[in-house]
Amino acid sequence: MIRDYRVLVSATLAALLLSSVSASAFDTQASAAFVLDEKTGTVLLAKNADVPLPPASMSKLMTLYIAFEAVRDGRLRMDEELLVSAHANSFGGSTLFLRQGERVTVEDLIRGVIVLSGNDASVVLAEALSPDGTEAGFSRMMTQRAQQLGMSNSIFKNSSGWPADGHVMSMRDLTLLAQRIIEEFPDFYKMFAETEFLFDEAESSNRFNRNPLLPLNIGADGLKTGHTQEAGYGLVGSAKQGDRRVIFTITGLDTARARSEESEAIVNWAFRQFAEKTVTRAGAVIAQADVWMGASDTVDLMAKEDVTLLLPNTPGQDVTAEVVYTGPIEAPISEGRQLAELIISPEGLPEHRIPLFAASAVPASGFLSRMISVSQALMGRLQAPAEETM
Repeated sequence: MIRDYRVLVSATLAALLLSSVSASAFDTQASAAFVLDEKTGTVLLAKNADVPLPPASMSKLMTLYIAFEAVRDGRLRMDEELLVSAHANSFGGSTLFLRQGERVTVEDLIRGVIVLSGNDASVVLAEALSPDGTEAGFSRMMTQRAQQLGMSNSIFKNSSGWPADGHVMSMRDLTLLAQRIIEEFPDFYKMFAETEFLFDEAESSNRFNRNPLLPLNIGADGLKTGHTQEAGYGLVGSAKQGDRRVIFTITGLDTARARSEESEAIVNWAFRQFAEKTVTRAGAVIAQADVWMGASDTVDLMAKEDVTLLLPNTPGQDVTAEVVYTGPIEAPISEGRQLAELIISPEGLPEHRIPLFAASAVPASGFLSRMISVSQALMGRLQAPAEETM
């Protein structure tokens, strides 16, 4: 009878998984948060992660992403000088104190947005790249590009994150945007680790990066703070330790100090509570599946590639694994044919589904053996109790 089978994994794999437990959940004080292990794509924490919220200056990452694309594509040059308009000059808050009519290089504008969160610098870049030369036109362009990138909970009304009705992003969108910047623009990404940028000697006090994680020696190297009365205090952050990188976004904290402490705690938790583990090697037998009318009654199941997962890092017994397939599988079976899935479910983390393949070929059995198998199956059905009918 064909049915779904769930079988035990090999003793070696079971022993490895039993060395892991559920990491303690992080009880964030942020109103919304999203934490991602970049290498494995494992979501470590999601709290109101898809709710569109006011992003404050964190939305400048979208302005920067479009500017990075323009430099890469040759539409902007780093040494090109852009004109400061009256509109750009009108902004308060975090600024480079740009003056109407002066010209500023693209490189200085980009650094001014990254390090100093310059609202005026954001507008100068926006007007230069806008289809119609206006910040409003650039905002529509931002929204369209975000949709193309799969950021479905992001709508932009300006280039800087200045408070505006309907200007929203989700924490997941911000984190995935940060991941794109890190992976697609490594040369630009180095600028996010700069702790200061002195643009104007007359404003020498306005030169320090507001990212509270950069001085802490925990591998932090980006990305962007944000604060408005409506949004609270937030941060899109990233840190790298060894070959692991964690990217996260938090928002809604009451004070800059709370933002700093929460961000540091998230980084420490993400690196200490989880570790990458190779759960099986390519070609290693993980389980066996039953075979129907084959030269062998079973076939070995294996993964074709090494499987490395992010798992909880403390000894215990809270990670489960099972192999699932529909069987028995009728012969002949060719070597390398996909037959099953290995499902690993760490408590508190998304499950992992890994395809499993036949480790060797199983030819069909001879005519006599096949007849015996069919006869045995028929006898089993005849001897089974009749189903009750209504």
